[in-house]
Amino acid sequence: MRLPRVPIVIALLAVAALAAVRTAPSAEAAQVMRAADPSVLRVGSTYHSVQSTGGGISVRSASSPDGLAGATARQVWSDTRNLGEIWAPEFSMEGGRFYIHFSGGRSAAHRMYVISSTSAAAGYGAETKVALPDDRWAIDGSMFTFNGQRWFVWSGWAGDTNVEQNLYIARMSSPSASTGARYVISQPRESWERVVGNPFINEGPEPIRDPNGQLHITYSANGSWSDQYCIADLRLRAGGDPTYVWDWYKSNGCLFGSNRNTMMAGWDPTVNVNGPGHHTFVLLNGDIATSPPAGPRFPLMFHAVPKGTPYSWANRYWYTGTFCWWGNVTYSRANVPGPNTDTGFGLKFFE
Repeated sequence: MRLPRVPIVIALLAVAALAAVRTAPSAEAAQVMRAADPSVLRVGSTYHSVQSTGGGISVRSASSPDGLAGATARQVWSDTRNLGEIWAPEFSMEGGRFYIHFSGGRSAAHRMYVISSTSAAAGYGAETKVALPDDRWAIDGSMFTFNGQRWFVWSGWAGDTNVEQNLYIARMSSPSASTGARYVISQPRESWERVVGNPFINEGPEPIRDPNGQLHITYSANGSWSDQYCIADLRLRAGGDPTYVWDWYKSNGCLFGSNRNTMMAGWDPTVNVNGPGHHTFVLLNGDIATSPPAGPRFPLMFHAVPKGTPYSWANRYWYTGTFCWWGNVTYSRANVPGPNTDTGFGLKFFE
């Protein structure tokens, strides 16, 4: 893919910035609050987060990601229809409206739902079930636009039983309805994402666009109930079809995790937390078109358990960290259609 020409001074500054990032020490992650599954977006100078609380969904607003802990949690939706467990609400924006997609249900009944408003922290109406292809178990859905098309990516089952959690993608005709089929783009089949299972999982998919314009879906692997939980990356090859599984290249290990034996070569485990996962890139308006350029670090939020604390769902906290793009990263594979390797941007995560 041909890159645009840039002035030499700007190019040198970008190289210097990247060099500074590559050599900077890892700072301790900032613990925000006891919670799981963060989703945060920035609108102007205000940061909005959403979380599942007390049988409903709450929104916080603050002037910084760290300030969200002290912000008032405003409940914007309640489970008046007794859907059941309310999991992993995800913020997005489109056409001046805020959308919160979330999973509701019990056991095999989990499906995706959406609420919307013109205000981040008020004015949401009743939930609408998201009409996804095949109407199977679905959680952790995220809506985004890429190459002018609205997409939805989520974690789900192939059938009606809990065998494994795969990542699926579908085109969307609206924030509540898909068009066409669902397509699997990742299954937990690599040894490093099968350390803890029953079931083995790929979940918490987060879309982002790299400086070359290529789409990435970062996601969490290994059991969320263990300190093997970690974040990995799917990179769509240049010019690739998001619905074709073999146009996606998977990182050869975790890019953010606490166990060295599951990390991709050249990536180090965390120092201060265990089992980092289910993250959010803090993007302007939540739009992947505002994904950061190469060079500096940008805000990230994830959940994890403090080192020295027993790993359990009850001990998860939101943390603020940073990430940056990492150039010339090769992902390799074997015994599948298409080229065995793909080189492009990967990601580095910092506590």
